[in-house]
Amino acid sequence: MKKLITKILPIAYGQYFNLYALLAPQKTAHKAFNLFCTVRKGRVLPQQEAYLDKAKNGVESAAGHKLQSYHWPGKKETVLLVHGWESNTFRWRNLIHKLQDADFNIIAFDAPSHGHSTGKILYVPLYEEALHYMIKKYDPKYLIGHSVGGMTLMYNEYKNPNPNVEKLVTIGAPSEFHEIMEHYQHLLKFNNRVMSALDNYILKRFGFKIHDFSASKFAQSNTKKGLLFHDRLDAIAPYHASENVSANWKGSTLISTEGLGHSMHQEDINNQIISFLEA
Repeated sequence: MKKLITKILPIAYGQYFNLYALLAPQKTAHKAFNLFCTVRKGRVLPQQEAYLDKAKNGVESAAGHKLQSYHWPGKKETVLLVHGWESNTFRWRNLIHKLQDADFNIIAFDAPSHGHSTGKILYVPLYEEALHYMIKKYDPKYLIGHSVGGMTLMYNEYKNPNPNVEKLVTIGAPSEFHEIMEHYQHLLKFNNRVMSALDNYILKRFGFKIHDFSASKFAQSNTKKGLLFHDRLDAIAPYHASENVSANWKGSTLISTEGLGHSMHQEDINNQIISFLEA
């Protein structure tokens, strides 16, 4: 029964949006956007509590939210970790161990609506606002982002480049917002009238259209050193995303894998990150 509901519910939403868009396209777009941004997973689980509690650093007031930050002290440069969609800081535990062994100063935070932070929705401009605050406060030299966190790094560097940041690492990061929205449309099966309303809504709210938001375009002006990891078989974020970003980012290197999945917690990946930061 649960599987049936999971299958039917998205289509029901789509049909509702199709009908409502005939009467109130902008209200429909607002509802469709909020549904798209709703976070359903990513809160700290009981088995994650002990590890994260030891590193709690305080709660930051930023981007209209209370954001839980974490700190693992080290004597070397500061590294800021930015997790992905429906995740939290616990996802970095393997890399944190490697960074600690190398004596880096480590800062992380739970995104709005994730982990111990407040909220119910997340979208990249909101995440970027939170990230921008954390960069200004903690002055990291290196930034590492997974999935949507990596996309947020690229947007932040485009919108608010910080001269003190020297290197960026992205792991399994998407690039094109229009691909994400097209997947959303396919999942809910709403029509192009709804998509057009969404495009206008996003333009009015954020100042860009769906096709304009592109990490590969943002990369063209990126002057930092970059290291990108992406698995050719990634089922969450398409491999060509990092291919396109790297092609436009002069100071970057793309490391391709096959069969490591989307999360990329493997020791070899983490060792390569450490080598890149220390180089």
